Amino acid sequence: MRFEAFLKLDYELSNRLRVAEEPGLLRNITVFLGHSGDSWFWLIGLLVLWLVGGDYWEVRALVMVIAIILTATFVLIIKFTIRRQRPEGELGQIYRKTDPHSFPSGHAARALMLGVIAIYLGPTWLGIVLLVWGLLVGLARVAMGVHFVSDILAGWILGVFTGVFVPYIIKNIF
Repeated sequence: MRFEAFLKLDYELSNRLRVAEEPGLLRNITVFLGHSGDSWFWLIGLLVLWLVGGDYWEVRALVMVIAIILTATFVLIIKFTIRRQRPEGELGQIYRKTDPHSFPSGHAARALMLGVIAIYLGPTWLGIVLLVWGLLVGLARVAMGVHFVSDILAGWILGVFTGVFVPYIIKNIF
């Protein structure tokens, strides 16, 4: 398949999944899920967990914070190398203004990375919940109209890689 044909398919599929312009419950759920993957939300939550969670949660929170920072670094390097523009739209203006590049999706990468790390470090139930949530966050970003499907797929791949890589490196270094 030629690259142009792939981009056309990506664009068409992304538009079919989009609900950003349709008011109602599905759009509201999409916006909630799409924003639930914001890094500031997770960094604050993990800081609280680190402060009050005891030794068991302290280690997990620290590993996840390190992984969020590393994932964001990888995402930004790729975004500013490729510079793919986000889909046109009105929803998600904060993302459009602060980060005009869409490939790969940082939200999708971060969300799946957190699930992979939780599967690795435990508890397993949390990892499963976060993996399902991570898939929904990625789909919500397309439905919001701030990403293309290929942005999400690349983010998920990066998230799985980072989710496996960070605990492995921490385990072998420390």
